[in-house]
Amino acid sequence: MTDCNRQAVLFSSLGRQEIRADFAGGTLTSDAGGLLLREVDRQLGLVEALSDCLTDPRDPARIRHEQRTMLAQRIFAIALGYEDLNDHDELRRDPLLSVLADKPPKPDEPLASSPTLCRLENRADRKALARMSAVLVEQFIASFDEPPSELVLDFDPSDLPVHGQQERRFFHGFYGHYCFLPLYVFCGSRLLVAYLRPSNIDAPLHSRAILKLLVARLRQAWPNVRIVLRADSSFARWKLLRWCEKNSVFYVVGLARNQVLERMAAPFMQAAEAEYERTQQKVRNFHELSYAARTWDRARRVIVKAERLEQGPNARFVLTNLDAPPAAIYDERYTPRGDMENRIKEQQLMLFATRASCHAFAANQFRLLLSAAAYVLIEHLRRTALNNTELAAAQVDTIRLKLLKVAARVVISVRRVVLHLSSAYPLQDLFRRVVARLLPAGPAARPAPS
Repeated sequence: MTDCNRQAVLFSSLGRQEIRADFAGGTLTSDAGGLLLREVDRQLGLVEALSDCLTDPRDPARIRHEQRTMLAQRIFAIALGYEDLNDHDELRRDPLLSVLADKPPKPDEPLASSPTLCRLENRADRKALARMSAVLVEQFIASFDEPPSELVLDFDPSDLPVHGQQERRFFHGFYGHYCFLPLYVFCGSRLLVAYLRPSNIDAPLHSRAILKLLVARLRQAWPNVRIVLRADSSFARWKLLRWCEKNSVFYVVGLARNQVLERMAAPFMQAAEAEYERTQQKVRNFHELSYAARTWDRARRVIVKAERLEQGPNARFVLTNLDAPPAAIYDERYTPRGDMENRIKEQQLMLFATRASCHAFAANQFRLLLSAAAYVLIEHLRRTALNNTELAAAQVDTIRLKLLKVAARVVISVRRVVLHLSSAYPLQDLFRRVVARLLPAGPAARPAPS
């Protein structure tokens, strides 16, 4: 121990008590709750599956950091709130992160540095990225104990700002900045697709191809499952809708208003206006009509929400081939898609999918998949181990703050690694309950990854 570590740092006294600090507290971590995510990964085999997708071109005799270890190091760090690659210049010495990566912690053998991790990011090619993307779908399928009767697939693009000279960067007029345009697919809170695209494209580009692949794999796993596509008005493309109709896929998709639709819905809006004038209360009625744009192959069913608010009239339109009353289609089928926006926010703002600062486009897709993997781990923790607890509906950053960011002293010996968690941790009972749910048969029943 150096003299500077022994030397006390003095603060203002508390009454007659002197207050001092030093840097001699031993090996500490602020992320002891990461052990919960390690147990989740041991259940899912997520890191192992992703590692199997990548070819390691390095000479085995010269490898210091195993590929799986580096992937675990990066994914767990993202889940724990460390967004940048440069964070690993210090994190690589964190004994808890070594444990999460299934590498025995040794002071003289730190984890991979940021340049080494950067080389890993640039290793993935398109075929490897496709295999990694398929892992998300397989994880989704494995998350069901019984075959589901229906799956609602939410498709939505989002902007991912860039601030450098990345490959395939373009200025997007709607968002007003240079960005990528990733496409996400969720089913409830479960993530199936995180697909990076340039932004000089039509918003639904490749969505039909992705839907085909998803439907084929999901029906292979569950032949009788009913599949519903749900999306906003940017996906109201007749070729996509026709494919759904020909392949027994249902859809409920927003439809942007235009002069023709407004003219067709005018009687409904006039009736809503008259009712509002009579009652001075919000009016919300539902109707349906048959509509086809000039370029479409045929007319399709459109649900009309004729609404009159205090602020003025508010007409909304939804395309569907579902057989249900208009109000049920809108309220029970279409409106819940808004929750997907929260899931995208978790992915991009809380798990740092926006850190697309690599020059190579493929490397940025790799980063997006690492963020997606971190989401899968936390979502599984929330959906299973946190079910019926005070954190059952918590967002990623809340779960991280309350359950993962737990202070602990780490004691390492030849036979064991012991974490002495803070005695003042306020959620000790919940922590123990989560561990019991993740390891109901005890730790001996969970073999270490090969």
